[in-house]
Amino acid sequence: MTKTDRPCLAALVVLILLQLIMLFSLYAGVPPHPPIATPLFGIGPLIGASVSAAIAAIVLGESRAGRVLALLATLGALVSFGPQKYLDPQFPLIWPAVIAAQLAAITVLVRLFPALSRQGA
Repeated sequence: MTKTDRPCLAALVVLILLQLIMLFSLYAGVPPHPPIATPLFGIGPLIGASVSAAIAAIVLGESRAGRVLALLATLGALVSFGPQKYLDPQFPLIWPAVIAAQLAAITVLVRLFPALSRQGA
């Protein structure tokens, strides 16, 4: 990811906004919203960590730390919006967010790992 890597930056912004909207819907109690907690952790802290990592990745840009944070932010977002959501009973209500987040995650991963990109990033 470079400071001028606009697709990666845009994808990170998509992940930030989707997660914040889901967090706000959780706090407001507006369905569909994520569960308050999972067996391993609370959703609020996970979303907070993921959004923070994405913002830090944008600030740090092309540095190694920026790339690591972008990867962590993407993985954190996939906990909420990953392929497992296709089996979620609420999928008919959340599919636009799931698809958008997965496309954003793919964009970040392709831009972070040039071997995945035809252009070589």
